[in-house]
Order: sequence, then C-alpha cells, then structure tokens
Amino acid sequence: MTRWMHLFFAVTLLLPLQAWQKYAGPRPPKPDVPYLLHASTLVETEVKDATEEQRKDETAAIIPGASSPVKTPLPEPIFLFLSEKVAPEKLEMYKLSVTKDGRREVAFPAAGKKRKDAPRPIHLSTSKLETGLYRIEASEVLDQGEYCLSPSGANQVFCFQVY
Repeated sequence: MTRWMHLFFAVTLLLPLQAWQKYAGPRPPKPDVPYLLHASTLVETEVKDATEEQRKDETAAIIPGASSPVKTPLPEPIFLFLSEKVAPEKLEMYKLSVTKDGRREVAFPAAGKKRKDAPRPIHLSTSKLETGLYRIEASEVLDQGEYCLSPSGANQVFCFQVY
C-alpha cells in the first residue's frame, strides 16, 4: 500500500470519532448575548443600547455609566455565544474611552473623513462548537479598560471591563 492510501484510511477512520465528540461545557442561558467564560462559569455581559451623538467631524456611540459592572481579569477574554438572530461573524469589539462626565464612548470619523487614530475593531476569532453555539476569543491582548462587543451596524452593545 502506498503512503497516500495509509493516510486516506487513517483520516477515514478518525472522521467518525470527531463527529461523536459533542461540546460538554456550559451553555449560555439567553440567545444573542455574549457570555464571558470564566473557567466553567458564564458571566453575562452588560447589555445596553448606545446612543449616537453627531459631532463636527465624527459620530460617537455613547454608553451611560463610567464603567461596566461586568469585569474580567483575562487580557484575552473568551465568550460563548448562542446565535439565533445575530450572526457571530457580525460582532465587533472596540475599546471604549471614559469621558469626564462619566460616560463610555467610541468615536468614529464622519463619512469621507480619515483619521490615523480612528478606532479599529479588535481582532476576534470565532469557532463553531455545535449548531448555533460559538466560542469567540479576542485574538490580541487587551489592556486594562472598558470594552464592548456590538453587531456591525447596530446600536446594541455588550460591555465588559478588563482589570
């Protein structure tokens, strides 16, 4: 038998084993809300609606409150997400700044304007655990501070703090 035939038979035998493995970890109780994974415990992110504020050369998404009550010590947080209406690939993560008047915000340049310091989404890695259940991870180390996940183009935000 050739080397390729051995490889083919090995892969053919291992594929059914992979199909038998099911995710056995914690499951989010609510759909379309990211949950921070802390060991085997899930922590619901702070669900808010951001308001838009038009400024001279930018649009700011404003979230009330100076800090999120949801905190994680993990600089590369992991989320579990049960998708019904929101596609996990649409989620974007941004670092928020805290204003002097005690609000969190992220400000985007107005259409047609470019800035070197414009906020960019933090890279996320998404993997499917089973039908409708996803693991979402920050693909870069986060500094201490306020963050949010938000479906692209939506005002709903899911906030948390890295401490």
